[in-house]
Amino acid sequence: MKSHRLAVAVLLFALTPFAAAQRGPRPPAPPAPQAKPRPVPKQRAVVTHASVTIAGQTIPYTATAGTLLLYNDQHQATASMFYIAYTKDGVTDPATRPITFAYNGGPGYASALVDVGGFGPRRMVWPAVGDTAAYQPPYRLENNADSILDKTDLVFIDAVGTGYSRVVGRGTPKMFYGFNQDAASFAQFVQRYLKRSGRWNSPKFLLGESYGTTRNAVLADDLVNQGVYLNGVIMCSTVLDFATLNFTPGNDLPYVAYLPSYAAVAWYHHRLHPRPATVEDAVQQAESYASGPYLDALFAGASLPATQKQQVAARLAQLTGIPASLWLQANLRLSLPVFNRRVMGPDGPMTGRYDGRFTTPELQPLLPTPGRGGVGPSDQAITGALTAAFDNYLSQTLDYHSARVYTQVSGTVFRLWDWNFHPPLGDLGSGVGTQATRNVAPALARAMNNDPGMQVMFNNGYYDMATPFYATNYTIDHMPMAPGRRAQIHQYYYPVGHMLYVNPKALPELQKNIDAFIAAAAPKAG
Repeated sequence: MKSHRLAVAVLLFALTPFAAAQRGPRPPAPPAPQAKPRPVPKQRAVVTHASVTIAGQTIPYTATAGTLLLYNDQHQATASMFYIAYTKDGVTDPATRPITFAYNGGPGYASALVDVGGFGPRRMVWPAVGDTAAYQPPYRLENNADSILDKTDLVFIDAVGTGYSRVVGRGTPKMFYGFNQDAASFAQFVQRYLKRSGRWNSPKFLLGESYGTTRNAVLADDLVNQGVYLNGVIMCSTVLDFATLNFTPGNDLPYVAYLPSYAAVAWYHHRLHPRPATVEDAVQQAESYASGPYLDALFAGASLPATQKQQVAARLAQLTGIPASLWLQANLRLSLPVFNRRVMGPDGPMTGRYDGRFTTPELQPLLPTPGRGGVGPSDQAITGALTAAFDNYLSQTLDYHSARVYTQVSGTVFRLWDWNFHPPLGDLGSGVGTQATRNVAPALARAMNNDPGMQVMFNNGYYDMATPFYATNYTIDHMPMAPGRRAQIHQYYYPVGHMLYVNPKALPELQKNIDAFIAAAAPKAG
């Protein structure tokens, strides 16, 4: 037994760091093998010419479809970013012509939708609500009389991992898939494009849709910090503070933020009795209740008296068309998926997240979550038309050919996304360190403070259930900024969903408002 214990002791000694030190230093570990650099393509630029008539004026323009390379600090290529630029012909001095950098969001969406969707010189003829026959090919592009090309040149940019943009050379996905990384790549693209095209002195604008508005905030801050001042930032279907959208336990904010959108969609589908005369009337009633009695009731939590809870449920039923019994069953907290499935009645179809005007039957209505095959009602109307029409537009009209598939939506980008963001102005925390967040509004506030002339425009749809307009209002009202800067914020609302340009009746008003915003934000432009 004694010899056995001795052997064990010797073995334990041999395994200790001290014993290892007695044997002398270990040889250095071999260096980790570096990933082989990806091929680096040459930059391309394919030029075509066309014209479009806007407000009775014929505008000849040059369309350039091409790529720009991004580089790291050692000037090694890391990404190739694809873009389509539309520039007005015959401009003597480019400094008199505004330029707007535009993109979609996701993250993981290419920018085709904001191009041929409604802002570029050619636009999709979108299927109307309920026109399922129009969901099928062939699809049609037409000259866009509501394009904003009359007031600004346009550069539509695909984020890395979408469209034809991709990681190359010494790049890795981690360099691009995240709040700060994404904005840094766009900041480099903007500066490289301005240099190559000789547009440094032009009035500059950013235009983002959905997550593109999130990008706007961080990108504006990055550009201003690098000395690239902006005349204006245009937000379409805004999300800056993700806490306003996430229905997580303990977070009552989304229930308040979504209530006016619930009312708007219920009004559109004639689910309110009595029905207010206009959607604006329905929204105003819901906003007043959301910011008052409803907010108070949610804040009370379990201490809310039963009688008052019944009264709140009854009023919510009037505002949304959802029975009071369901509101009570949900403890006055009805999440978006439940609303979409119940607003049309227990046997009705479900409404869309991106556009509450669209509906589709549920495949398995008794499941706790909807069985809908992975696409929503508005996606059905848009996705197929966009994919086919845009690919055809690239090759047949813009003469841009590639062996690669144009990636409209990248699930890979979304899955790999780094959602941590360390905001500026975050030093007034709890004293335990700066916490990562998903609120980029402080970045926009700092950009506006450091660039005193910057104007910001917010455009939101009443029937947008992805980025509800009342959440945008809340975020703006809680941005940490000087009172004097608030006069530089401009807000507009439209009777449409997330993609503001899908409703042809709303598009002319959207174009008129953006044109007026650009003209006011760049008064010295010709």
